[in-house]
Amino acid sequence: MSKKIIILNGSPRKSGNTTALTAAFTKGAEETGNQVTEFFLDGMNIKSCKGCFGGGKNCDSPCVQKDDMDKIYPFYKEADIVVLASPLYYWNISGQLKMTFDRLFAVAECDSEYHNPKKDSILIMAAEGNDFEESEYWYNRLEKHLGWKSLGKVLCGGVMAIGDIQGNEKLDEARKLGASIQ
Repeated sequence: MSKKIIILNGSPRKSGNTTALTAAFTKGAEETGNQVTEFFLDGMNIKSCKGCFGGGKNCDSPCVQKDDMDKIYPFYKEADIVVLASPLYYWNISGQLKMTFDRLFAVAECDSEYHNPKKDSILIMAAEGNDFEESEYWYNRLEKHLGWKSLGKVLCGGVMAIGDIQGNEKLDEARKLGASIQ
């Protein structure tokens, strides 16, 4: 049975190494009949969470702020799998991805107990270095708190400039991870 997959791509470079990984992942996922929707967060009008606890009154547009999150919410709610994709910035995910993920709390506010929808998840990251420990810690804790299940991680170090990832074995790893989803 095909899965609905949403990719939240927090890279500011639409043609960067993170996007090369998500493209490889998407190719594999679509080859096995899955539906993939990717959002390039950097080009979207997304404001930061205000911590107002005012969301959840309208589950079609759960946040009180009206911006491009309203494009993401329907895909997020319907998704079986959420892919968090980001370059490594100061040993963690990009601000674009963190800000967007914070705003997903408005969906949890639609539930009287503030439960987030149960999802499977994947972490995809590219970096100049190879120290993903802090970002993995954040991702693992997030998963545990939300009750999500990780389907895998693709962490590609040694890629800084656009195109550095060409020929890297992590591209095949990302494609295989996508193809494994059935």
